[in-house]
Amino acid sequence: MWQHIDEVFSGQRAKLKAVSTMLRLGLRVDKQGRIFCESIELAPAKFARAIGVDRRVVICTAKEIAADPKLSEIFSRLIPTANVSGAAKILGHDVIEIDADPNTTGLVSIISTILARNKVGIRQIIADDPDLYPDPKMHIVADGRLPRKAIEELRNLHLQAISFK
Repeated sequence: MWQHIDEVFSGQRAKLKAVSTMLRLGLRVDKQGRIFCESIELAPAKFARAIGVDRRVVICTAKEIAADPKLSEIFSRLIPTANVSGAAKILGHDVIEIDADPNTTGLVSIISTILARNKVGIRQIIADDPDLYPDPKMHIVADGRLPRKAIEELRNLHLQAISFK
């Protein structure tokens, strides 16, 4: 997908910024080139202001996405997702934040096994796409507080960086 995006928007930094922000936020583009967050239409001027580009860049980018069959198929199906990790403490949940090599396989399985062994449920798992985020992280929101034993087992995994919030 990124190869095609690079081909379509080659050398157009502002448009690439708009496209990557739309992807990161799960913003949908319809056949007319309008931008939506779920069913809420976003004003191009406000979106442009928020990401620091001209509104015409946003309008043109959305229209180019709509006109490109490959991009249109992708962007017409995007869905925004609530990441509750920032509010988890207020909701009574702990968060495991992991900086790990995005190519590592089996990490979710290993962590979920440790949590299950310690009778901790999982409310949410969100992993940043390494193509969209320069410093991708994975957030696992536990169902409640993490027992000390689970924290010790997770620390023993010797991941690049793991923190508990």
